Amino acid sequence: MREEYNDYDDTRYDDEYGYEDQQAIDNKAVRGYRIVIIILAVILVALSVVYFNMHRQQQTEYALLEEDRTKIKGDLDSLIVSFDDLKIQNDSIASSLEEANKIMEQLKNERRLNYAKIRQYQKEVGTLRTVMQGYIRQIDSLNTINKKLTKENISYKKEISSAQLRAEMAEERAEELNNKVRVGSVIRARSIGIEMLNAKKKPVSRVKQAGALRVNFVLGGNELAEPGQKTVYLCITSPDGYVLSSPDAASFTFETEQKIYSAKRDLDYQNDDLGASIYYTGSGFTAGTYHVELYCEGRLIGQTDVALK
Repeated sequence: MREEYNDYDDTRYDDEYGYEDQQAIDNKAVRGYRIVIIILAVILVALSVVYFNMHRQQQTEYALLEEDRTKIKGDLDSLIVSFDDLKIQNDSIASSLEEANKIMEQLKNERRLNYAKIRQYQKEVGTLRTVMQGYIRQIDSLNTINKKLTKENISYKKEISSAQLRAEMAEERAEELNNKVRVGSVIRARSIGIEMLNAKKKPVSRVKQAGALRVNFVLGGNELAEPGQKTVYLCITSPDGYVLSSPDAASFTFETEQKIYSAKRDLDYQNDDLGASIYYTGSGFTAGTYHVELYCEGRLIGQTDVALK
């Protein structure tokens, strides 16, 4: 009876405890799987975060590189415009402008940007900027020199104009003085009178009896006049308005025109008063007022009206 009870208890014990052990093993396995799944999930999340961060960093870097590219392009555009403006003033800048255009073309066609290339482009742009600034300094210096020279040129022109004005004024003054000298050097005739003579050169009282007219005058002394031989022309205008003249109607030049004269005489003038006479021989004289003019060296040196009876 005891043996049956023990057998029964052992079997029940084994069954009961064997089942529990298996369940415990299964539970451990499930927990292990869960842990593995959790770990894998954490790893996946971590990888996702890392990938997302790397992608975002790449996007940020790409955006920064594109921003640098845009900035470099802007700098290049500015340099190209500057070089183009400078090229108008100096053809030697053409090579620098060509280099800037070349870099711009390379930058536009660049497909794979990185910081090394960006730094290289920035370096090249910096070099071009330095060259351009050197040109600008040279041009500014030349402009400064040009402005200085222009200012000096204006000053010289003013001085020249002032000198020319002074010279013109001096020339006008000299001309004025020369005119005064010429006017002052003119020999004047005074004490002009007419004496009626017959054929024997004797004085007569009636003009109808006269066969000649003698015009007496005095050439005044003048230290400014040029001494030497002087030709004096006599013009006698009759009461009826005609100039008494010789048959050949001889003439002389007066104020660019030819003027008929009655008689002439050469005199030796030495700057002192010189009394002289000029004869006009003719006939048919009538009573009335005769107008007498004396000319010398192209100038009218004296005149008077004389009434003859």
